[in-house]
Amino acid sequence: MSILSVLLQTDTTQALEAVESAPEKLSLIYLLFEGGVLMIPLLLCSILMVYVFFERLMVIRRAGKIDPHFMSRIREHVTDGNLTAAKNLAKTTQGPMARMIDKGLSRIGKPVDHIEKSMENTGKLQVYELEKNLSILSTLAGIAPMFGFLGTIAGMILLFFNIQHQGFSIENMAGGIYTKMVTSAVGLIIGLLSYVAYNYLNAQINKNVNKMEAASVEFLDILHEPTR
Repeated sequence: MSILSVLLQTDTTQALEAVESAPEKLSLIYLLFEGGVLMIPLLLCSILMVYVFFERLMVIRRAGKIDPHFMSRIREHVTDGNLTAAKNLAKTTQGPMARMIDKGLSRIGKPVDHIEKSMENTGKLQVYELEKNLSILSTLAGIAPMFGFLGTIAGMILLFFNIQHQGFSIENMAGGIYTKMVTSAVGLIIGLLSYVAYNYLNAQINKNVNKMEAASVEFLDILHEPTR
């Protein structure tokens, strides 16, 4: 046998041994299935998080869309003494700002502080509608990691129970630990995403609140302007 043949045979043997000794690649789907029964509530939490986030996002964005010339047209109608046109404009315009201005228009003739209070109450109701179901995201941010830790603890209890009755095996122990730790990882990810989603939506709501407050101040200024 030539030296070249010996070298080729040695390289082939070493390559086969390397393949056989190579670690098994982890599959995400495999880990998720191995996570245990507590992966079911975590799955439900993730679905609920996605639904609430996109549902609220669409509502908040829709509420923030309003004609940039809305308040200038209200000013024009009010200073012209045409309250009917102003009320029609406010009623036909969508959004919490228009609802608040509509309430103020309906109270014209009463004391200014009464008008301001009515608009403030209407604004609070509109903000409440925007914040509806946001508490779900806050709750998910808290309970999802708890579900994850509970799954890991349950897996560790089962692992040590098996060791007690079946004997110690480092392979089984390591395998049981990494498959059960996946519940903690998934729970933390869902909790983190829920927390980020909650704060992002709150920031968008605050933008709408600022617009409503600016419109309220502008409307009260209009009431102090003389009619033409």
